[in-house]
Amino acid sequence: MQPAFSLISHHLCPYVQRAAIALAERGIPFERTYIHLAAKPDWFKAVSPLGKVPVLRVADASGNWTNIFESAVILEYLEETSPRPLHPADPLERARHRGWIEFGSQLLNAIGRFYSATDKAGFERERSGLEAMFARLESELSGGPFFAGERFSLVDAVFAPVFRYFDGFDRVGDFAILAGKPKLAAWRVALEARPSVRSAVVEDFPERLMRFFETRQGILVRNRLAA
Repeated sequence: MQPAFSLISHHLCPYVQRAAIALAERGIPFERTYIHLAAKPDWFKAVSPLGKVPVLRVADASGNWTNIFESAVILEYLEETSPRPLHPADPLERARHRGWIEFGSQLLNAIGRFYSATDKAGFERERSGLEAMFARLESELSGGPFFAGERFSLVDAVFAPVFRYFDGFDRVGDFAILAGKPKLAAWRVALEARPSVRSAVVEDFPERLMRFFETRQGILVRNRLAA
C-alpha cells in the first residue's frame, strides 16, 4: 500500500508551491489543507515546530502520520523515495543544482524586500539588487527550455514560484528587472505552461497576490495606485 500525502498549505506561499510542483511532477496524489498564517489553528502548531508552511503529512499503511516540515527537507524526501527523481544523477551536477536552489531562496528574500520597501531609495536599491541577481542567473542558462535543458528539475520547481511574483509586478509597472534577459524570458514562459506549475496555486492567486502587496503598504502599491 502506498503512503497517503497531505500538504498543509498557504494560498500564496512560494515554498508550498515548490512542494506541490514536486509532488505533481511525480504523479503523486495528495490532499491540500489551507491555513491562515495570521490565525494558525492549534492542530497546526502541533505538527509544525517552526510554525511555517509547507508541512507534508505522510501516512503509512497503518494510518500513522509523520510530519515533514521545511520545503528543502520535503523536496529531498520526495527525491529519495520516488522512482522519478528530479535531481541530476551525476553528484557534481546535483550539487550545482542544490546551489541554485539556494540562490532561488535568496531571490525570494530579495523579492520580499522589494515589494516591502517603503521609500524610493530603498525601493530602487532592492530593484537594482534583483536585476543584478537575475543577470547572474541569465548567464547560467543555456539552451532551455528548462534550467537543465529538456529535463524538468527541482531547480525549475523552485524558480516557477519566483517568476510568478512578476505576474503581479507586471500589473503595476515595468521595473526593468527582467528586461534584456531573453533566456530568462523563455524559461519563464516554459514554466508557466507546465501543468504542475499551473496547478500549484488556486485560481484566484493573482487577485490574492495583489491584495497581499497592498497589505505591505510599500512603494510598489503606491506605484499601482498612481498607474
